[in-house]
Amino acid sequence: MTQITTTHEASLLVVEDEPKIARLMADYLESHNFTTTIIAHGNDVVPWLAQHSPALVLLDVMLPGKDGLTLCREIRQQWPNLPIIMVTAKVEEVDRLLGLELGADDYICKPFSPREVVARVKAVLRRSHAESAPPTATHQTPVTLDEEGWQALANGQDLGLTAVEFQLLKVMMQSPGRIFSREQLMDHMYRDNRIVSERTVDSHIKKLRKKITEALPEQDIIRSVYGVGYKYQPEG
Repeated sequence: MTQITTTHEASLLVVEDEPKIARLMADYLESHNFTTTIIAHGNDVVPWLAQHSPALVLLDVMLPGKDGLTLCREIRQQWPNLPIIMVTAKVEEVDRLLGLELGADDYICKPFSPREVVARVKAVLRRSHAESAPPTATHQTPVTLDEEGWQALANGQDLGLTAVEFQLLKVMMQSPGRIFSREQLMDHMYRDNRIVSERTVDSHIKKLRKKITEALPEQDIIRSVYGVGYKYQPEG
């Protein structure tokens, strides 16, 4: 286990057993003023986290000892608010990494560019800070979120949202009245920007609004702002 320290923007844990990849990520993150700790063996991760408080974990899927999927579950159980970015060479694992079973915050597929790593780390940290901030105002709303069960309830009725729809609704509900651009919403959809377009955001929003309207036919709580984006605007 190697620790690299510099004047830092945030402290990160890099869990990667390939020395060249670990060094590449750490060096590039250091150049952007992050402090990094590298751990190469899966069994060392949880004990290290019990003694330290990083802002984010970059977690490889394939590791000696405990694999990354097992570690993601354990970290989520013990440190539910700790952001996790999974690093994988297996594209078929992506749905599991970002789904309800594991709940990773984002993923990076190998091979990757160091610039992509930094960009994704910064994006996840921005989301994490925004979601932990206290709400600016309180509003009455017939829609409630069960985050542990990943359910949205309208007057007690389960809306049957997908993981992406739930996340989009959660983001907007945390800042009632705030207008989110499509680009900002894309940051919360947990998908590779190379395959996510603004039309994809519109499609998810359309399906989300349809489900809400079916449960609350007289209320339009997801509003379109022409040329800008969308906002959550509860009535009353």
